[in-house]
Amino acid sequence: MIAVAIVDDHRVIADGLERLINESGAARVTGKAYSLAGCRELLKNKPPDVLLLDISMPDGIGIDLCPEIKANYPQVKVLMLTSYGELATITRALEVGANGYVLKNSEPDELLEGICTVASGERFLCEEVTVALRKNEDSPMELTRREIELLQLIAEGYTLPQLADKMYLGINTIRSYRQKLNIKLNAHNTVQLLQNARALKLIKS
Repeated sequence: MIAVAIVDDHRVIADGLERLINESGAARVTGKAYSLAGCRELLKNKPPDVLLLDISMPDGIGIDLCPEIKANYPQVKVLMLTSYGELATITRALEVGANGYVLKNSEPDELLEGICTVASGERFLCEEVTVALRKNEDSPMELTRREIELLQLIAEGYTLPQLADKMYLGINTIRSYRQKLNIKLNAHNTVQLLQNARALKLIKS
């Protein structure tokens, strides 16, 4: 029986995944966490065989936790389970140590296959991710109009509440855009984000 832990800030999703996994007969959920801090505690107390890890978390980006997990718990297989299907996000997750990548709109059987596959030591990508990687192998990175707009406003020094007002969006939506930008531009803070954006000529100097 494969021991699985779930890290997702949406409790309803985490509970649904727990039921699906427990009813499969192949795996059992041994722990759940709803933040990266909670994930660290969970791993400290009872490392699972497979960790289902979301990307957008209230206290950071799930991808950034992968190197730490690999260094401290090399036996734990990390299967990203997220709605983020952008090529840059997928690539970065795999580069920093994720053993697999499954989108949340995948079929239940595909998720269970992913759990079993990474538990056996092999890499697993859901079908949609596999297709995206093949299709976009040579494509340049692309940002949406809103992402470029947000980048420019960040460069101009606006605070989080000001950004929300300027773009007529909620603060949580702005945070989500920021996380996506950090992933796409391989940045860990605002300084890196702007440096990389300027190097790619995505914003005015």
